Amino acid sequence: MNAYFDHAAATPMLPEVIAAMRPYYTDKFYNPSALYLAARAVKEDVQAARATIASAIGAKPSEIIFTAGGTEANNLAITGVAQQFNDAHIVTSAIEHESVLQPIHLYSHSCVPVNEQGIVRLDKLSDAITDNTVLVSVMLVNNEIGTIQDIKAIAKLVADIKINRQKQGNTRPLYIHTDACQAVNYLDIHVARLGVDMMTVNAGKIYGPKQSGMLYVRSGTTVLPMLHGGGQERNLRSGTQNVANIIGFAQAIQTVRTDVAAETKRIEQLQKHIMSSLVDNKSIRLNGTRLGRRLVNNIHITINGIDNERLLMELDERGVQVATGSACSASNDEPSHVLSAIGLDQTQIRSSIRITLGRHTTVDHCNLLVHSLKELVAKN
Repeated sequence: MNAYFDHAAATPMLPEVIAAMRPYYTDKFYNPSALYLAARAVKEDVQAARATIASAIGAKPSEIIFTAGGTEANNLAITGVAQQFNDAHIVTSAIEHESVLQPIHLYSHSCVPVNEQGIVRLDKLSDAITDNTVLVSVMLVNNEIGTIQDIKAIAKLVADIKINRQKQGNTRPLYIHTDACQAVNYLDIHVARLGVDMMTVNAGKIYGPKQSGMLYVRSGTTVLPMLHGGGQERNLRSGTQNVANIIGFAQAIQTVRTDVAAETKRIEQLQKHIMSSLVDNKSIRLNGTRLGRRLVNNIHITINGIDNERLLMELDERGVQVATGSACSASNDEPSHVLSAIGLDQTQIRSSIRITLGRHTTVDHCNLLVHSLKELVAKN
């Protein structure tokens, strides 16, 4: 049995996604920007996919900008806003994805600390916003520890500050962006209810194709492009659209949002089963939040006295695949900035693993994980 517990890093494409994509590698290979009938038909398919994705998040089709994944979308949100100003200031949290934390260093910025559960404090966020702040970017769900931020409350705070600034004659825009890559399978991602101006989604996290994503940009939000050329995607992302990926993206989000309530309940039961089987072990510590503010598919633990890379390999030999942290930073020897931000020391960080469940996870998979972990902990 192969028990895969790294769904935060990658999800297997669903059969219906592969089937939807296949014609665009063969008969429907056309460039959607071309003018002949076959190409125009493919362009209509792209627009239909755009409408499907927009409907899933409560947006207009024209507000969907296709990108090559979540990293590009995050970069576009940040640089697309900040490059309009010589003195732009950006506010984010200390536990954001590297695709947010790295580009903000091009500009004046503030990283708001989090508590030991990984939750952003609204008072600290408010204090960090200045008269020059043009963007607040806080992820909906952390990709390592699964903490869910109260984006609705953060959006209201930003809106109130924006109103006060306008009353004082400050007409500089103040936008809010959220990275929702880990949230789509389980949480409310309706952009109006969240109150966001921009939102990132990654198809590779929702059983769609990798290197496929989008940035929602609310009408009236001014964003400048990073890529220049043919003017595709409302001039915000030039380059021939990856039609097959776009079609697969639409099919994936349609599928996962159709049964989101039932699947969330099922995964939550498996999460509780694993956690209840492990927390009684004094050598194992749960990192991040308890249930309620933790995404239902995430379990992040520290196992005292065990090197996480060695544990990962020993679990792999038993057919169990977990992660030591973010796959995007797996080649980096630096300790996780997320775990450092919630107060873990380097020894604890190097004894921590991330377990993330998905649509194909079963009770048998969970039992194999628990049995293997207990056996290896006892051996060490």
